[in-house]
Amino acid sequence: MSATLRWLMISAGWLCIGLGVIGIFLPLLPTTPFLLLAAWLFARSSERFHLWLLNHPRLGPMVRAWQDGTGLPRQVRRRVLLVLWLSMGLSMFIVGQLWASLTLATIGICVSIYLLKQPVSD
Repeated sequence: MSATLRWLMISAGWLCIGLGVIGIFLPLLPTTPFLLLAAWLFARSSERFHLWLLNHPRLGPMVRAWQDGTGLPRQVRRRVLLVLWLSMGLSMFIVGQLWASLTLATIGICVSIYLLKQPVSD
């Protein structure tokens, strides 16, 4: 991997960490997908940062649960689905175009099915 690509992946990982932390406090910004993306980016670019994220007392448990196959906590999955459909509904309302609403609804249904099929930890 080139040094430039590695640097870009590390930078994108930290951006995802920042957005994920902001998402803890802002209900419309999802935390979990950003943390999972950061873990993926760090796993391919920086073992040090990947281990830091996995061992973080607040952020690590979500990432570890996903990576070891135990799934997302039930509460997290519920929140992700709620925020997904609230933001999709708001977007459909604002855009007001049938084709855009159908596209958003299709994406929302596919993401919901995927999340509902994943293992859940309690």
